[in-house]
Amino acid sequence: MNALKRIFGGDTRQFGMIIALVALVLFFQLFTGGKVLTPTNMINLFNGNSYILVLAIGMVLVIIAGHIDLSVGSVAAAVGIVVAIAMRDWGIPWYLGIVLGLVLGAIIGAWQGFWVAYVGIPAFIVTLAGMLLFRGANQFVGKSLTVPVPDEFRVMGAGFLPEIGDFARYNAPTVILGFLLIAVVVFSEFRNRRIKARTGAVPDPLWVPVTRLVLLAGAVLYVTWLFSTGRFGTSFPVSGLILVGLVAVYVFITSKTVLGRHVYAVGGNRHAAELSGVQSKKVNFLVMMNMSILAALAGMMFVARSTSSGPADGVGWELDAIAAVFIGGAAVSGGVGTVIGSIVGGLVMAVLNNGLQLLSVGADMQSIIKGLVLLIAVAIDVYNKSQGRRSIIGMLMNGLRSNQPPTPEKEIAKTSDIITPAEPAESK
Repeated sequence: MNALKRIFGGDTRQFGMIIALVALVLFFQLFTGGKVLTPTNMINLFNGNSYILVLAIGMVLVIIAGHIDLSVGSVAAAVGIVVAIAMRDWGIPWYLGIVLGLVLGAIIGAWQGFWVAYVGIPAFIVTLAGMLLFRGANQFVGKSLTVPVPDEFRVMGAGFLPEIGDFARYNAPTVILGFLLIAVVVFSEFRNRRIKARTGAVPDPLWVPVTRLVLLAGAVLYVTWLFSTGRFGTSFPVSGLILVGLVAVYVFITSKTVLGRHVYAVGGNRHAAELSGVQSKKVNFLVMMNMSILAALAGMMFVARSTSSGPADGVGWELDAIAAVFIGGAAVSGGVGTVIGSIVGGLVMAVLNNGLQLLSVGADMQSIIKGLVLLIAVAIDVYNKSQGRRSIIGMLMNGLRSNQPPTPEKEIAKTSDIITPAEPAESK
C-alpha cells in the first residue's frame, strides 16, 4: 500500500473511480466472453460517448463554480439543427458550419451567463428555462424534421485517423499518436523531477517514477494496440482526437491559469474570493458561456456521427454529463472537481452502458443500475467527508499535480484571513 502511495502520490483512496473503471472492464470482459476489450467494441464505445465526455468537461467547471446547467442537451440540439439547415439550404461549406455552430453556442452561453452572473438568477432556473426554450427552438426551426449533413461534416463525429501505407496491420497514425503520448508523459515526469531538485525539494527515489512510467506506458501501448488493430478503415476516431485535445487544454486551464484557480475560488467560497479581488461575476459569466460552446461542439459531433439532425437530439444529455461529473468526484456545493475525474466518471458510465448491453440487459434494468451506481458513488464520497476523511473521488489525480501552484482556497485563507476547510464545499 505504501508503494502505491509513492508511485501515484497521495492517499490510495483517491483511485476509487479508476479502480472501479478497471473492475467494471474486467467484470464485463469475463462475463461477456471477451467481447469488451476488442478493437471494434472499444472504437464504438469511444465514438458513441465522446460527445457526452465533451459535455462533462464543461459541466465540471459549471459545478465547481457552484452552479448546474440543465440546458446543454437542448442547446446542442438547437445548434445542430441550425448548422444542418445552414449547410443544406444556404450552401455554406462544412468548416463554416462548424464556426457557425461555435458562434451560436457562444451567443447562447452569453445570454444565459448574463442572467446568472449579472442579474443574479440561479443557474438552475436560467438553464431550466433554456432547456425549454432551446428545445422548442430546435423543433420550430427544424419543423420536427430530420435534416441530413454532408459527408465532409460527418468526419468530425464518425471519421477515423487515415490509413498510411502498409504498417504491419497497424494503423500508422494511431501508433504514432500513442508513442507521442508516451513521450509527453516521460518528458513531463522527468521535468517535474528536475523542478523539484532545483527548488530544494527531495525527489522520489528513481524506482518510483520508473515504475509509474512503465505502468502508464503499458496502459497507453495496450490502448494504442486496440485502436490500431481494428478492421481496415477504422482506427482512433476523430471525435476521440477532439476529446483528447480538449482534455489537455482544460486540464491546463484549470490547473495552471489564473482563471482556472478563480473558478475553484468562487465555487469554494465566493465572498472570500471577492475579498481577494476575484471578479466572481466575470467568472460565472465565462463558465456559463464556455458550457454552451462545448454543448454546441458536442451537438455537432453527435449530428456528424448520426449523419443528420433531428428533434430527438440531446434528450437526457444533461443528466449523463452531470452524472459523469459527480461520479468523477465533484462536490454538489461547488469548489471541488477535476477534468480528469469527470472523464473517468464518464468512462465508468460508458463502460457500464456498454457492458449491460452486451449482456442483453433490458433498458429498464439499465436505468435502475445506473441510478444506483450514481447514488452509491456520491453517498460513499459524502460519508467519507462526514467522517473527516479526504474525499475518495474528489482527490482524483491530486497526487499527480504536486508541482502545481497553491490551491485557491489556501491563497484566499492567506490573503483575507478567512480560514477555509480543506475542501471548501463543506463550508456551505
